[in-house]
Amino acid sequence: MNINNSNILITGGSSGIGKETAKQFIAKGATVVITGRNEAKLKQVAEEIGAIPLLFDVSDAASIPSMTAKAIELLDGKLDTLVNNAGIGVFPHLGEITIADLQAVYNTNVFGLALLTQEVVKTFKEQSYGNIINIGSTAALKGFERGSIYAASKFAVRGMTQCWQAELRKHNIRVSLVNPSEVASAFANENREERQEEENKLGPKEIADTIVNLVEMRDKGFVPEVTVWATNPF
Repeated sequence: MNINNSNILITGGSSGIGKETAKQFIAKGATVVITGRNEAKLKQVAEEIGAIPLLFDVSDAASIPSMTAKAIELLDGKLDTLVNNAGIGVFPHLGEITIADLQAVYNTNVFGLALLTQEVVKTFKEQSYGNIINIGSTAALKGFERGSIYAASKFAVRGMTQCWQAELRKHNIRVSLVNPSEVASAFANENREERQEEENKLGPKEIADTIVNLVEMRDKGFVPEVTVWATNPF
């Protein structure tokens, strides 16, 4: 897809992977709506990078139809790419898992992602065109200690991605899964402050580079899944 003059919606776009991805798309001439839950931070980042802010919590299922319509309205009725980046994680040991933790993670990582995509796909089908990038994790490939809730949510995203690939290819809609290993970002920080990038760990740039490359591929092809590892994290 030619990114110049395209319209893009990125959830969780006010920090980390979402922010860097928005910056890269905007640098290539795209119009980008970013969503977030912190209004002040969202507006500040949008002004900084030249994005359009939309205060939107994807875990609020009841608001998804109206907020999706609002996002598309902000993009003058045309949407080319959805990046499902919003995500949270909690990491209790087995024996400490609560229903509240399960619901919080699944409401954002699985239910909100699915319901938002379902709304966006209506527009993509009308256009007979669109790109969906789901942000998974290496936790979607292999579980880990204290990962019962988070890994399970990302396994679910991987499964949904594969289902949507089978369902949507005939509508010229490309669906890809990006699995980052550990990224220095605000993820899992209680105060949502960005972590300093580490020499031997991935940063948001590597993941944003991957997302942009997937979308930039000619429309006749797509990459179903890609995993990004740090070269030497030890």
